Amino acid sequence: MNKVIRINDKIKPFNKTINIDGDKSLSIRFAILASLAEGKSRAFNLLKSEDVLNTLNCLKKLGIKIIVKKNYCEIFGKGLNGYFYKNNLTLNAGNSGTAARLLSTAALNSPKFIRITGDNSLKKRDMKRIIKPLEKFGAQFKKNKGTLPLFIKGSNRLKPIKFSENLGSAQVKSVILISALLSSNKITILKCKPSRTHTELLFKYLKIPITIKKTNKFDYIKIKGKKSFKGFNYKIPGDISSASFLIVLTLLSKNSKLTIKNINVNPSRTGIITILNKMGATIKLKNKKIYKGENTADIFIKSINNLKAINLPKNFNNSTAIDEFNLIFLCAALAKGVSTFQGLLELQSKESKRLDWGFKMLKMIGIKSKKIGNHGIRIWGNPNLKLNKNYIIKDYLKDHRIAMSSIVLALTLGGNFKIYNPDSIKTSFPSFKRIIKNLGGKIN
Repeated sequence: MNKVIRINDKIKPFNKTINIDGDKSLSIRFAILASLAEGKSRAFNLLKSEDVLNTLNCLKKLGIKIIVKKNYCEIFGKGLNGYFYKNNLTLNAGNSGTAARLLSTAALNSPKFIRITGDNSLKKRDMKRIIKPLEKFGAQFKKNKGTLPLFIKGSNRLKPIKFSENLGSAQVKSVILISALLSSNKITILKCKPSRTHTELLFKYLKIPITIKKTNKFDYIKIKGKKSFKGFNYKIPGDISSASFLIVLTLLSKNSKLTIKNINVNPSRTGIITILNKMGATIKLKNKKIYKGENTADIFIKSINNLKAINLPKNFNNSTAIDEFNLIFLCAALAKGVSTFQGLLELQSKESKRLDWGFKMLKMIGIKSKKIGNHGIRIWGNPNLKLNKNYIIKDYLKDHRIAMSSIVLALTLGGNFKIYNPDSIKTSFPSFKRIIKNLGGKIN
């Protein structure tokens, strides 16, 4: 029987200061790089979501000792060639595209084929984007259909490559950077569209030889392979993608204020703040700091009654808000005027086809919208929108961000909501429901 939560009341005004779970992108990258380090690494505030726990379980299967405590996680790395390869080894990434793609690099030194798989949702996602660069490095694939499961074997003659990445995918970029680290003592050159920069910043912090030249359209990265590095400690800041649900909840609630402490505000992740402030919101970054190359800050939000529409420029770097656009669509639904968003094809390659889900949810709540080709959406906002019907959210491939967006929608607009598969939220934000209840939201 499917689990379901019911929401029948709007959230009451609140004024709170909170902390949230550690950044998912950084947690997964920390785990993988710590496993490749020499000696013990320790992370504080490591996200204990299903995606991260699946990553840790995969690393354990590769022979890495990992100890998870209440306040920290220790990983005992064995160096760049330290993985142990059993016969018939399967690495199951669950629902995590980041884990599946980045862990593919674990096969580069393997003399045996490794099977990389995931849940039914992940098996539908595109893996062709990582196959080509891995083959160029020297990896071998069999039964290759461009989706999971992948069967990958390494080579004892890994070689550096030159590669152009045109999707703006941080996961593909990270696969190439980690592969380059494992390859020969020569230079890999990568031309890539701008995307999240966490891997590069971690490389710099670990003093791995990497140089980056940025232009308006592309980043040019050079990295020298086979550079060993020691274990390291890392205090992982809060996740901006998780914080975004609480930002929009506060923004759309009446007479409410919220401060979210110590959030990763890397400029490659803060597109939602830029967009919402352009729509008239007041979202401020306070106590700004630099931590091991990453920007952190406290985020202050207060509710607003008069959002305005936005025509997002075509040159806007959508990768900075790629996980948050369904929340942005909700804000556009309540804004005065017509909003336009383009260049969102990557939304169709997520856990669910999120652009399609955007249309579906807007139609469900009575908001007019129109597709722009296969990559965009136009939304006619209604600032006076109030919901009073029964609504059912299901069949969304257990996409955690669709589930949380639906909860925000229900708590701010009213109506009677039944949201199925709420456990999907544990994929990225296991404390979400607890925090919502702490803010006064009634979830049954």
